[in-house]
Amino acid sequence: MRFVIQRVSEASVKIEGAVYSDIQKGFLVLVGIEEADTKEDADWLCNKLISLRIFSDADDKMNLSLQDINGDVLLVSQFTLFASTKKGNRPSFIKSAKPDVAIPLYEYCIELLSKLLNKPIKTGQFGADMKVSLVNDGPVTILMDSKNRE
Repeated sequence: MRFVIQRVSEASVKIEGAVYSDIQKGFLVLVGIEEADTKEDADWLCNKLISLRIFSDADDKMNLSLQDINGDVLLVSQFTLFASTKKGNRPSFIKSAKPDVAIPLYEYCIELLSKLLNKPIKTGQFGADMKVSLVNDGPVTILMDSKNRE
């Protein structure tokens, strides 16, 4: 499982021209799920996410977590995070999980983050054609992969 985490001052998802979800200060998280992923992958990523100290403190040092600032999360599924570009010019998405695997894990991430942060998590809509907007704060963008826990 992969998370692309973007520290944002605001972010939103539109579906069919209407705002579906939006947040202010917090994280826009793009979630990629592959066939081999399990709840253990989601547990590791979600717990790490809420503890990442990448918000500025009073001394303008990245020292505060999402929990510290009571930030929001906008969680958006994105199967293209497992695109393979090894052969040819058209990406292959064979590593991306099919909906019967991906949807339950995506929903598990939503539930877990909501529980860990004690607040609702904003989302995109799985499988929808979404227009995602954001103001990346910094910019700060971090990639986390549950199979490569660096």
